[in-house]
Amino acid sequence: MTTQALPSALAAIVDDFQAMSEPERLQLLLEFSEGLPELPDRLKDHPELLEQVVECQSPLFLTIETENDGGPAGAVRLFFKAPAEAPTTRGFAGVLHEGLDGLSAEEILSVPDDMPELLGLTRAITPLRMRGMTAMLGRIKRKVAAASGVRS
Repeated sequence: MTTQALPSALAAIVDDFQAMSEPERLQLLLEFSEGLPELPDRLKDHPELLEQVVECQSPLFLTIETENDGGPAGAVRLFFKAPAEAPTTRGFAGVLHEGLDGLSAEEILSVPDDMPELLGLTRAITPLRMRGMTAMLGRIKRKVAAASGVRS
């Protein structure tokens, strides 16, 4: 699979990962973990609004909101909560946040389910952690499909 099937922001991230050696990829993942935005106050005090991705080894919670700008394709906003002591999980969330936040439902739903494998981390990270990232993407797509009325 090539990055041509990906939205441009996500394709650029994948290209960055693919251009690096394995140790550099892990460092980049760490940088994404540090760049993951905090939850806005309206979500911090309401954990019931977040859904846990149980496939992740570390506790990761997420939710989406669709901006209603009057048009049919409002931007989808992504929100994640992951502990600072879980840099791999936070890094995966950071990649998905930077690559998908603000896109339309259709753009997010078009992302191939196996996109995490394109990051080139399958040898550096345990299969269980890779499954967690794939599950994160799947959960986002399911929530987007439900919110937009589009079948994924």
